[in-house]
Amino acid sequence: MLDRIRIVLVNTSHPGNIGSTARAMKTMGLSDLVLVSPQQFPHPKAVEMASGASDILDQAVVVETLDEAIADCQLVVGTSARMRTIPWPLLMPREMAEKVKNESPDSQTAILFGREQSGLSNEELQRCHLHIHIPANPEYSSLNIAAAVQVVAYELRIASLDQTAVADEWDYRLATADEMEKFFTHLQEVLVEIDFLKLNAPRKLMTRLRRMFLRTRPDVMEMNILRGILTAIQEKKTNNA
Repeated sequence: MLDRIRIVLVNTSHPGNIGSTARAMKTMGLSDLVLVSPQQFPHPKAVEMASGASDILDQAVVVETLDEAIADCQLVVGTSARMRTIPWPLLMPREMAEKVKNESPDSQTAILFGREQSGLSNEELQRCHLHIHIPANPEYSSLNIAAAVQVVAYELRIASLDQTAVADEWDYRLATADEMEKFFTHLQEVLVEIDFLKLNAPRKLMTRLRRMFLRTRPDVMEMNILRGILTAIQEKKTNNA
């Protein structure tokens, strides 16, 4: 289970937080770290704070965009400290860990952690199937990134020690984040073409559609069917033009 979980840090500003995250990961058996456009990395402070977990830093992958970090993942989870205008599926870390445990053995999961000061943006959170919230003291709820990673990693490790759960068998793998994003682009294109979506007055339509399809988590065959329907609509509209 733990070998199919990826920790993703987005635009981290302090290299010490990257090192501390590596330490938190290694203590719980996680090893896959991806850094999205870190402001300072590699850096001696990261190695210092890793305190023996420098191997996690050595194999960390640095990418420029979130798309690159999650392209091959079937489940994307975003950490969020605040409620959103449009509610999203929200779990506590323990509930999330149980969900990840029941994922298919060939399914890759990414857990996203945002910037030190502002966390993940709304756009980044809309790339996620679900959100997790750490129920910290409401009078002082600010968690350091590495501390948040430690809490989540601990719950994942505890869940991994219970091997009684068996993932449901399925005939096709779940669609990846990259495949979902291509579908959303295609969907918006068609909705604009048939005048259902007005880009100058979107009314959060695409956000709600994104939430719905991410919540249902279509497999690759279902995704092909949906894309086929959209293509047929485009062809029909062209033939009738």
